[in-house]
Amino acid sequence: MKPAGTTPAGVQSEEQAARWVREMFSGVAGRYDLLNHVLSFHIDKYWRWRTVSHLRHILQRPDAQVLDLCCGTGDLLLALEGAAGRRLYGSDFCHPMLTGANEKIAKKHMRSVVFEGDALRLPLRDASIDLLTVAFGVRNFANYRKGFVEMRRVLRPGGVAAILEFSQPSNAAFAALYRFYSNRVLPKIGAWLSGSRDAYTYLPESVRKFPNAEDLGAILHECGFRHVELHRMTFGTVALHLARV
Repeated sequence: MKPAGTTPAGVQSEEQAARWVREMFSGVAGRYDLLNHVLSFHIDKYWRWRTVSHLRHILQRPDAQVLDLCCGTGDLLLALEGAAGRRLYGSDFCHPMLTGANEKIAKKHMRSVVFEGDALRLPLRDASIDLLTVAFGVRNFANYRKGFVEMRRVLRPGGVAAILEFSQPSNAAFAALYRFYSNRVLPKIGAWLSGSRDAYTYLPESVRKFPNAEDLGAILHECGFRHVELHRMTFGTVALHLARV
C-alpha cells in the first residue's frame, strides 16, 4: 500500500514529515537550482517548457488567476509569467526558497509575487483560482489527498491543476538504468554539491514510494477532479497531469 504522503526516514506523523521536508529544503536552498540542472542533465528546463506549452491558452487569458504551488526558487513561476506576460503568484512553505525566488524575480525584472503558505492549508477563498501548478512538489506533501482536496477547493469551475512530478518508467531496460542512477549516482553527486546526504538519499526514495502515473490520476478523480489528462516525458521518468474541475 502506498503511503498517505511523504515518509522521510524516522518520522512518525504528518506534522513531523512536513517539518522534516521544510528543514531539508531550507538546508539546500542555496544550491537548489544548480542541483536541479546538474542532476537532470538540464532536462528540467524542457519539462517546464512542455508544461507551459500545455497551459498557454489559460495563461494568455488576462482575467485568469494563476498560482504556482511549492514554487521553490521560482523557475516554473517565471516561465509561466513569461507566457502570460503579466504578474502571477507563487507560494511555498520554505522561507529560504522564497528568498531565492524573490532574488530571481528582481534580477530578471519580473513582476510575480510570492508568499509563504502551506499547500495543504492555502490562505485562499473557495473557487478563487483558475490555474494551479506544482512542479515536483506534490511528492513532498505530508498527505497527498489532503493536498488534492485543497487544490479542488480553491479552483473555480472549469479550473485546472497542473501537476508535474517524477514517475516510474514503463520500459524495463530503461527503468533498470534509471534505478541505478537514482539509487547509486544521484545521492553521491547531490550530497557532494549540496553538503546534505539526507536530502539526496530522500529524493529517489520519495519517487519510489510515490504513486505511479496511472494511480495518481485515479486519486485525482477520487478527490473530485472530473477529467485528468496524462502526458509522459523523458521515457516516463516525469509525468504531467492536467486535472480539471
